[in-house]
Amino acid sequence: MKKESIFFTITVSFILSLILVVASFLILIAHNFKVNEEKYLDKYIPVVKMVTRQERMGFTPEFMESLKEINYELFVDIKAINVITYNPKTKVFFERIHPKHHDIFRVLHLNGNNYIYLKRKGETVLLKDLETSNSITHIYILLIFGSLLAMVVLVYLITLRKLMPLKILKEKVTTLGDENFDFECCDNTKQDEVSLLAQEFKKSAQKLKKIKEARNVFIRNIMHELKTPITKGKFLVQLPQTQENNEKMKHVFERLESLINEFGSIEEVIASTKQFDHANYFLNDIVDNAIDILLIDEELVCREFENIKLDVNFKLFSIAVKNLIDNALKYSSDGKMVIKTDHEEIVFENHGNSLEYELDNYFEPFFKNSDKSSFGLGLYIVNSILKANGYRLKYTYENEINRFSIVKQRDSHGV
Repeated sequence: MKKESIFFTITVSFILSLILVVASFLILIAHNFKVNEEKYLDKYIPVVKMVTRQERMGFTPEFMESLKEINYELFVDIKAINVITYNPKTKVFFERIHPKHHDIFRVLHLNGNNYIYLKRKGETVLLKDLETSNSITHIYILLIFGSLLAMVVLVYLITLRKLMPLKILKEKVTTLGDENFDFECCDNTKQDEVSLLAQEFKKSAQKLKKIKEARNVFIRNIMHELKTPITKGKFLVQLPQTQENNEKMKHVFERLESLINEFGSIEEVIASTKQFDHANYFLNDIVDNAIDILLIDEELVCREFENIKLDVNFKLFSIAVKNLIDNALKYSSDGKMVIKTDHEEIVFENHGNSLEYELDNYFEPFFKNSDKSSFGLGLYIVNSILKANGYRLKYTYENEINRFSIVKQRDSHGV
């Protein structure tokens, strides 16, 4: 772990906090022990002095009775004393030994009672405190220490857990150079600053992925789409230079310019999530524009639709319609296709074989089927444009007829 790391700083702070907590606990325990020692001395020294004075004259029944009156019981029999002092459960609360005479004064505890052990000049006596009231402050100190220790550890673990997305995020950032844009780094439901940062970074990575895809689409699609006007241009160059052929050549160059503008629009719609300008346009005008882009005879497209108005981006929507017309003609068994309307749906029909795979597969860029000449971009571009305009694509196949329908999105789920 590097010293400059946030995790290193937090770990060092945790260790220092732990040391301070333990030191505070030891100081409190030592202080509590000292307080208890003074309490035992204040309570038991007067009794000890009284017993010591009486010991010189001998313990009389009257003295024993007077001790009981002040809640003390005296043991002088050595066997009874040993039963208490040598019991493994007996605890020594306090002990003091005279440095010269080696007299011993102890406070013992057994079964909830305190005992005063005295050994002086070879004589041993034991007093039982019949009114024992021991302080339990050490228990409170232990509870407070345990709670504080648990809180420090918990805060440390929670902090590490909160910052863990930063560590994952650092590792993911290093992979961006390898164009690894797909990753999961945190819980999307969390709203803390680190999680929000990770989520924003994930959004940026996804945007970079879309831009990369758009570049690939742009390069591959331009090769495919420019093929038709270039082929026509080559053919016209070989023909005699007449006014009609020159006009056709001029039209080819106009189409080339239009296609280049189209590619810019394709890149923009795929790489961006912004809202595009919409306006109301007639379906017939959109179809006319799509046919012009394709450079095909209008007779190949049978129009059986109502000339409804659509609130769309004209340029982008024309590209989507162009791709659907192009696919319908390309895969038609009779070389023709039909455009219809069914309420608010725009339907593109052709006779031919059904799709080999589910429609969603064709929404992936560069998806390949058995048609080796296809770049796998047509329906991917269509889907991206339709989504940007608030529509989606639906597909059905019945009686050897393919039906691609443009459907208005009704809600966020596209139903």
